[in-house]
Amino acid sequence: MEEEKTTISPEKEKSIKGRFSGVRKSRWIRFSIACIAYIAFAIWLDNYYILPGLLVLLDIYITRFIPWTFWKKSKNKATRKTMEWVDAILYALVAVYLINTFFFQNYKIPSSSLEKTLLVGDYLFVSKLSFGPRVPNTPLSFPLAQHTMPVINTKSYIEWPQWPYHRLKGLGQVERNDIVVFNFPAGDTVALKVQNPDYYTLCYGIGREIVSRNKEIYFPAGDTVALKVQNPNYSLYCKVGWETVNSNKEEFGDIVYRPVDRRENYVKRCIGMPGDNFEIRNNQVYIDGKPLKNPKEMQLNYYVMTSSPDIRLGESNFRELNVSGDDRFLVSGDRNNDDILEYLGFPRNADMGFNPVYRLPLTQEALNKLKSYKFITKIVPEPGDFGGDTYPLGYYKKWTRADYGPVWIPERGAVLKLTQDNLPIYERVIRNYEGNDLQVKEDGKIYINGKETDMYQFKMNYYMMLGDNRDNSADSRSWGFVPEDHIVGKPLFVWLSIDKDRGWFDGRIRFDRFFKCVTKD
Repeated sequence: MEEEKTTISPEKEKSIKGRFSGVRKSRWIRFSIACIAYIAFAIWLDNYYILPGLLVLLDIYITRFIPWTFWKKSKNKATRKTMEWVDAILYALVAVYLINTFFFQNYKIPSSSLEKTLLVGDYLFVSKLSFGPRVPNTPLSFPLAQHTMPVINTKSYIEWPQWPYHRLKGLGQVERNDIVVFNFPAGDTVALKVQNPDYYTLCYGIGREIVSRNKEIYFPAGDTVALKVQNPNYSLYCKVGWETVNSNKEEFGDIVYRPVDRRENYVKRCIGMPGDNFEIRNNQVYIDGKPLKNPKEMQLNYYVMTSSPDIRLGESNFRELNVSGDDRFLVSGDRNNDDILEYLGFPRNADMGFNPVYRLPLTQEALNKLKSYKFITKIVPEPGDFGGDTYPLGYYKKWTRADYGPVWIPERGAVLKLTQDNLPIYERVIRNYEGNDLQVKEDGKIYINGKETDMYQFKMNYYMMLGDNRDNSADSRSWGFVPEDHIVGKPLFVWLSIDKDRGWFDGRIRFDRFFKCVTKD
């Protein structure tokens, strides 16, 4: 479309009045529509400081004091063509940034934590309008790059300015059993070369290992000082691990801090709501003492033995059981696992070895199918303590992923009495998520922002997120509560699904999952 031209004398062109004279009605209409949209956007943002931007729109559509499209008058054809591309790219980047920030974004399922509800290789259409989009903490960023620019491996965002948490009005709120995309709560600090486990678990684990190997150095007199409700050496483990990780860049890489909106995106099922009393007993979730209905596709790990050293599960079996390549593990293939198999009660064969033993995540339906296989002689559920450390690290109650809690989930405005017993559970919430200075003196007294207290009022709502593949999921049992300011959006449907375990002519593209709605069931 050719640009509309208005004939104005050079004298009038220099004056404001001259700029307004002779403006065609179509330009006023476009200007009015742009203004209405811009004002509505400012109201939605609840940010009226951007209203001076209306002056820019006025100049673009009406007065044209600034030659926004100066390059169109260039006599150099190459310059005009180049600038046309630059103009189109900049327009597209701005559009993508706004859409990705406030409306919708893409998310790819990277792990099996939600199978079989969502599969590895599913591409999700995530709505930010469902729960209300967040105003970005770091507004100056490159579109579609979460925290790192591809290829050049530099930050995709500028750390200044950083805006406080503010969520715009949305279509609804997080509800129980919703599938939710959120920023990883424990991803505020990251060791770039070792990002799994998270930084806090990494430091704690390394510190515990170093201290256990060098007890004569750290405990020359056998003394330990720490809160009674945690492992007596919890603080020491964290300190030693922190010093080790932060001083060894060659092994662990740089240690970086990431604002909330630049942390890794996770997707889990919201099981616990603000104000709930949450508990897991023998893999069954209880809310306020009542059992919660399990997701239809929930999976648990089982150890499965065949009847002969020569009998193994084949690809047809795995496909019938719907077990992906990432979730199949031949335990008996490694002699280092012999102690585990003996602990689980698997018998040795005539050669003093073990028949093939697999660790498989199975739904109840798949488990029933497996039991019908005549060549399967023993099935053992995986014990909960095989899941490693749970949140909070070093907590004396020895929770496991199968028997966790009870724990109360913080609710905005609720007041909690702090004790030596519950402080480890809520310490990260008070200090890291809500930005308070929390200290515990040697006499056990608690100080928040310099004032002695035993009460705390929470500023945000929090949630407990679990994966449907319960024994293969790093979730709230590992790193605790998810704050409301970490909530990104709600997946609406699968728009593409790729099965990396299959060939292109063997069902690699899962056409049956195209536009499959993501529901609570």
